[in-house]
Amino acid sequence: MRNVGIILRRELASYFSTPVAYVFIVIFLMLAGMFTFYFGNFYEGGSATLDAFFFYHPWLYLFLVPAISMRLWAEERKSGSIELLMTLPVTLMDAVLGKFLAAWLFTGIALALTFPIWITVNYLGDPDNGVIFAAYIGSLLMAGGFLAIGTCLSAITRNQVIAFIITVVVCFLFLVSGIPLVLEPISAILPQSLVDTVAGLSLWTHFESIRKGVIDLRDLLYYAFLISAWLVANAIVLDGNKAE
Repeated sequence: MRNVGIILRRELASYFSTPVAYVFIVIFLMLAGMFTFYFGNFYEGGSATLDAFFFYHPWLYLFLVPAISMRLWAEERKSGSIELLMTLPVTLMDAVLGKFLAAWLFTGIALALTFPIWITVNYLGDPDNGVIFAAYIGSLLMAGGFLAIGTCLSAITRNQVIAFIITVVVCFLFLVSGIPLVLEPISAILPQSLVDTVAGLSLWTHFESIRKGVIDLRDLLYYAFLISAWLVANAIVLDGNKAE
C-alpha cells in the first residue's frame, strides 16, 4: 500500500500543477449549479430537498469524468513514461490503484465543493440531511464506477480523444441499461432473467435507490464489484501492453 500512496500523491499533485484541474472544478460547479437552479427549478419546487441537484449527476459525470480518466494511461503511453513507470519497484495493481484513487479523490474534492448548495437548502428549509448525505455517498460511488471504466479504457489507446469517446459510449450504455426506454424493447425478445441482468448492470438504477436515502448492501456490492472488475481489467490490459 505504500507504493499506492506514493503514486496517489504524485498523481494528485499533477492535477493541481496545471490549470486543467481548476478549470474542471469551475466547470463542474457551474454545471451543477445550472442544472440545479435552472433546469431543476430548485426554488419553484417549494421543497427543501436536493433532488434536482443529484438527479442530473449521472449526466454530469457522463461527460466530465471521462475528461479526467482519458489522460491517465493514454498520456503515459503516448509520452513513453509508462515504460519508466513499469521499471519502478511497483506492481501493476499498485500503479492502477494509485492512479484510480488519485482521480477518485480529485472528483471527490470537486463534489465536496458543492457544499454551499447543501447549506443553502438548510437555510431555506428543514431538509432530511440523512438522505442528502446518502445521496452524496451514492454520487461518489457512481463517480468511482465511471472512473474505473475510464481508467481501463484509457489504457487501450495512446489517443486521449479516442479514450474519451469510448469511455462516454461505454458509460452511457451502463447508465441507460436500467431505464424503461431500453428495457421495454428488449423484454419483447429476451427472457425476463436476461432483462433483469441487463437492468442490474445499470449505474442509474443503483444510484437512484441511494439517492432516495436507501443504502442497500446490494447497491454497495454492485459498485464495489464494478470498480474492482474494471481495475483488474485495467491491470490485465497494461500487462498485455508490455508485449508491444
